[in-house]
Amino acid sequence: MIQNILSILISLGVLITFHEFGHYFIARLCGVKVLRFSVGFGKPIYRYVGKTGTEFTLAMIPLGGYVRMLDEREGNVPEAMKGQAFNNKNVWQRIAIVAAGPIANFILAVAIYTLVALLGVQSFAPKIGSIDQGSPASQTQLSMGDELVGVNGESVSSWEDVNLALASLIGESRTIIVNYRVEGVQSVQSDSVQLNDWLADGESNNLIQSFGFTPWRPKVAPVIQQVIEGGAAFDAGFQVGDEIISVENQPVDDWLQVVGLVQASPEQNLSVQVQRGQRVADLLLKPNAREQDGKMVGYAGLGVVPPKLDESLIRERYYGPLESLSYGVEQTAKMVSLTVSSIGKMLQGLISLDNLSGPITIAKVASASAESGLQSFLKFMAYLSVSLGVLNLLPIPMLDGGHLLFFSIEAIRRKPVAERIQNLAYRVGASLLFTLMAIAIFNDIARL
Repeated sequence: MIQNILSILISLGVLITFHEFGHYFIARLCGVKVLRFSVGFGKPIYRYVGKTGTEFTLAMIPLGGYVRMLDEREGNVPEAMKGQAFNNKNVWQRIAIVAAGPIANFILAVAIYTLVALLGVQSFAPKIGSIDQGSPASQTQLSMGDELVGVNGESVSSWEDVNLALASLIGESRTIIVNYRVEGVQSVQSDSVQLNDWLADGESNNLIQSFGFTPWRPKVAPVIQQVIEGGAAFDAGFQVGDEIISVENQPVDDWLQVVGLVQASPEQNLSVQVQRGQRVADLLLKPNAREQDGKMVGYAGLGVVPPKLDESLIRERYYGPLESLSYGVEQTAKMVSLTVSSIGKMLQGLISLDNLSGPITIAKVASASAESGLQSFLKFMAYLSVSLGVLNLLPIPMLDGGHLLFFSIEAIRRKPVAERIQNLAYRVGASLLFTLMAIAIFNDIARL
């Protein structure tokens, strides 16, 4: 829980601060008096007043922020300060101030991806372990050991690349091309896959698995390295160094075989044979039971000797400064395109609203990415920054995009939109935002 909280606080804190700083910086550049710069909503827990009179605050609810500017629509403004009021600036200055927040998020994403490239990009080659029958991938001739090199015209060199390429296909009904290299052969093969409203009726926690790909993994010998004291395996008499050779008279040579049999047998007796030195020992294991994904599964309390990774599957690439910046721009553009496309498909009904996520899911993903290492956490922050920027540009009143819509109409008509229409639009926008937030939180709770 502590890791979840810290991960989300760091992520949102940085992203919100950059977003609001974009508004603040351009407002100051345009000569607007900024009254308050707040990270978070609600009661301030820290307050500082700068030399220009701006109050900088850190508030209790870290789910957003705001920059409050001098504005005649919000109260009386002294005659001497009217030139510093936001509403008295020309429409292009107001557009620049409002757009600066989302633009700051895109700039931050570019900077983070650039840093990732400078640190070096490490990934695992997308080598196939197996193909699920009846899945889209089963329409190809792919088999164990083959390596993916392209999905739907996108070059892929890692499972992360594959995941992003598949994300752009959600809700699609068309024929795509999958390119791959057969193990031991240098030439590239191509197969077509027909999609029909792929994943349009729900969400998927694993796009790669939903498409039918199971990543290759090294075979893990079932040699025991750890026996948890007080666990089912400890009570059954397992010892460090034992090698499991059969479960219920079924020969096993891979640890995942053992895991599958144990998980399928909660509170049931299993006869297990182990190689212990020069002799074979017969043990009776009764796995404990625990709930996982809504059903009871067995667990024994065993750990095995980890396998050695095939270094030929580890792909490393290091970039120079200019290459890193190019990588940052390219990745940010790719994420912007994916986010915009996903929102469009959701509006068309091609993607289910079940895919909406709220703060609980964001916290879980932040924590998981932090556990995976610095590179993973930075990439998560970059994508979250892109998402924040794109969502704020949606033409919904109360969001930056809504303000930009009104200012754009004003620039074309050469006069502001009537206050009555703006107030009505803000109420409709607020209702829409609260509805979407409620759906996202409901989905979060349902996933728990």
